[in-house]
Amino acid sequence: MSEQRNLRLMRRTLDAFSSGDMATLARIFSKDVVWRVPGKSFLAKDYQGHEAVFGFFGHMMQLTGGTFRVESLDMLANETRGVFVDRLTAERNGRRLDVRLLLHVVIRDDQIVEGIDHFHPEHAWDAFWA
Repeated sequence: MSEQRNLRLMRRTLDAFSSGDMATLARIFSKDVVWRVPGKSFLAKDYQGHEAVFGFFGHMMQLTGGTFRVESLDMLANETRGVFVDRLTAERNGRRLDVRLLLHVVIRDDQIVEGIDHFHPEHAWDAFWA
């Protein structure tokens, strides 16, 4: 797959996530997709498969009263991988989240098969969910 094709897939992914289009995400993510969330919060773990990954996304939306937002700052891709550079914001229990996310994805056969979150600063991500 070409770099440009992967960038188009990544843009579709961000658009679908931002609009809550789970049907499109279900086509973009492989059925056995793995999503890795680092840190020390109760959300930190590896999620596997559509049910677990979409459950994770939904749980974040629920816990933030729908305020969780992703602002795309940049995207980079090669033939098998991509990196989203995003700003994440949300509100919860009187706290405000404002961190950078580097999301590293592995792409195979026109689908995302793995997502690895890297938050900066990670301690702010953990504190927000505490």
